[in-house]
Amino acid sequence: MYQPYQEELRFEKIRTIIHGDSDEASLSVANEIASLIKQKQEQGTKAVLGLATGSTPVKVYDYLVQFHKEGRLSFKNVITFNLDEYFPMEPDSIHSYVRFMNEHLFDHIDIEPHNVHIPNGTLSMEGVRKYCEDYEEKIKNVGGIDIQILGIGRTGHIGFNEPGSTLSSKTRLIRLDRVTRLDAASDFFGEENVPKRAITMGVGTIMNADKIILMAWGEGKSSIIQQAVEGEIKESVPATFLQHHDNCDFVLDEAAASSLTRIKTPWLATECDWDEKLIKTATIWLSEKLNKAILKLTNEDYNEYGMGNLIAEVGSAEQINLKVFNQLQHTITGWPGGKPNADDSQRPERAQPHPKTSLIFSPHPDDDVISMGGTLLRLVDQGHDVHVAYQTSGNIAVFDDEVIRFLDFATDVQKDNKELKKKFKEVREFLANKEPGELDSPEIQEFKGLIRKGEALAACRYCGVSEENAHFQNLPFYETGAVRKKPLSDEDVQITYDLLNKLKPHQIFAAGDLSDPHGTHRVCLQIIFKALEKLKEDRVEWIRNCYVWLYRGAWQEWDIADMEMAVPIGPKDMTRKINAIFKHQSQKDSAMFPGNDEREFWQRAEQRNKDTANRYNALGMAEYEAMEGFVRYHF
Repeated sequence: MYQPYQEELRFEKIRTIIHGDSDEASLSVANEIASLIKQKQEQGTKAVLGLATGSTPVKVYDYLVQFHKEGRLSFKNVITFNLDEYFPMEPDSIHSYVRFMNEHLFDHIDIEPHNVHIPNGTLSMEGVRKYCEDYEEKIKNVGGIDIQILGIGRTGHIGFNEPGSTLSSKTRLIRLDRVTRLDAASDFFGEENVPKRAITMGVGTIMNADKIILMAWGEGKSSIIQQAVEGEIKESVPATFLQHHDNCDFVLDEAAASSLTRIKTPWLATECDWDEKLIKTATIWLSEKLNKAILKLTNEDYNEYGMGNLIAEVGSAEQINLKVFNQLQHTITGWPGGKPNADDSQRPERAQPHPKTSLIFSPHPDDDVISMGGTLLRLVDQGHDVHVAYQTSGNIAVFDDEVIRFLDFATDVQKDNKELKKKFKEVREFLANKEPGELDSPEIQEFKGLIRKGEALAACRYCGVSEENAHFQNLPFYETGAVRKKPLSDEDVQITYDLLNKLKPHQIFAAGDLSDPHGTHRVCLQIIFKALEKLKEDRVEWIRNCYVWLYRGAWQEWDIADMEMAVPIGPKDMTRKINAIFKHQSQKDSAMFPGNDEREFWQRAEQRNKDTANRYNALGMAEYEAMEGFVRYHF
């Protein structure tokens, strides 16, 4: 856990605790809850918990269940009140928070059923107001909430208190903000299926809790966390109301905390111990802040923005500028596989061996071309033996209409195939009667996986990657047919281990984009890391000479200060990259899981790559059409 000096906290208006990762942070929260429950047991009183749903608190609940199963914790004296529920919502729906809480917590502990309270999504409109008043009264009658657990939405909502909620608001029926519904769209297999209303505890209800713990994981939450912790209190960001509470903790992982002043720009908060990475980060920040090329920055510029001690230590702005300029220049290469017969001492990749075996891991069947299509094309054009490993089938991202379209084609080709026609009829009937969010049959899941496999092969052919070099891993953790996946397993790791050991690549490219909406990229990367560690433990010789490069996907880009290789993409190759993305026709025009960006994936990729090139250009580097950035993973 990161322990700051007091002066570093001067921008923060809420106590903020930063852990190395979400697992460590979740354990700390679970321990605090367990301590409260035990303390109340010793006093012979009830522990009253306010609980949240969503992906953020899941690991906390896992730990609480673990404590109970190990005999370390009983919930007999616990009363719970959940924050919210969609309206209308049946309790046995796969989207119901009743079902969520049962699956993740209540079914696995010894809590008394009558002590569990979750807003009722089956009420008539006429009964909602009285129900909400009674919910408030029940909380008051048990003495109020001891610890209230919160997540935070992209709009800064807590519970379902959307922008515009007031500090005094109580439990009520509210209309969901479109951004909130868009964020939930993938869970409901389409925005049109997301309920437009919800019952939620009010901000005032939350603020009455003795202790509040708000948790947030991942870079996707970093911007709203910075606003909530350091910004002005305003109704447009309901989480800022928590600044009024005298016992509120924000518990974050490093990624969620990355936009806080003490993390992102620590020189504005305190005196810094300057290392090379921090000097590079600060110089790039100053250059962009002042809209001046790096080589034009002056001593006065550094002094004005809290970096006077850096100038005192190094000697002059000119020395700093030149050093950082050269570091950035050395990240740029048109030879992502290494330039043969050239001095590679200042290049990101080695000159030898050439050609290399390059293995690109793609979490979904289109991440390779979306995220690093320009680099993939460059590797093929420069003669490297390029392989692509598609880690998951991506089947849940295929619309039902696509299945019918492909089966139409198949039955037209095989007009006399009675078995196929019978199968097509069964599929049509199933899809016609399918409820929103209902899981596909295993057969339809397979069809959807085959559609994405065919698209991936088409993209490979277009890019010049032979079909034999396309490896479809179909990792088991993904194959649930639902948005929620299974935990990674030894089988996932072994499949990856075997492929790596078979190909013995000289370089690996993997998705380091950890802010995808449902964590598939994160799990896929963990599987690769575990396989690499296993190869290292087994003392496999080839792994000693393998470089691992991490790219980012359709959600964000690496910060330039972090990039260790930047591959320029010319106008022609940008067009080729977009054409390769177009081969994934089931994801074209409208994707099943768009995340918080409504643009098509090719548009996001093009803009992100052009933005990276523009940022390099503004720093004083050569001007390029577009660029893809990579960070090297040292294992």
